[in-house]
Amino acid sequence: MINEQIRDREVRVIGEDGEQLGIMSANQARELAAQAGVDLVKIAPQAQPPVCRIVDYGKFRYEQSRKQKEAKKKQKVIEVKEIRMSPNIDTNDLNTKVSAARKFLEKGNRVKVTLRFRGREMAHMQSAKHILDEFAEALSEVATIEKEPKVEGRNMTMFLTEKK
Repeated sequence: MINEQIRDREVRVIGEDGEQLGIMSANQARELAAQAGVDLVKIAPQAQPPVCRIVDYGKFRYEQSRKQKEAKKKQKVIEVKEIRMSPNIDTNDLNTKVSAARKFLEKGNRVKVTLRFRGREMAHMQSAKHILDEFAEALSEVATIEKEPKVEGRNMTMFLTEKK
């Protein structure tokens, strides 16, 4: 809220250079801002009384957007990478998948390991759980199991995250 949008009876006012001007009526604060040739901006509406600042509103908005951009840059986005296998996977193929998962984990991503069952493989779902256990064991020095292997329809899935 700026200038005439501020309807509070009393507000705590902060000057342009950051010093406290005290508690005064909203009209007095608007007059001070008008004399300085800038705007009165409400920065803490929840406070008792609300806190307003005498500042150039365009410059204030620009600085806020710049701070938000900086915060976004420092933010780390964690992606979920998926590795798919079938229950009749060979050891060399399993090792290749393990090395790919290791790369994903080292980059800080989560890994979803999916074991897909087709046709007659559905009858032997529980006997194939050892493949996911071997996969987790091979990555035990760099990863921890976030979600244990779980059957969902035709797939058995497990989530791995990087060790802290």
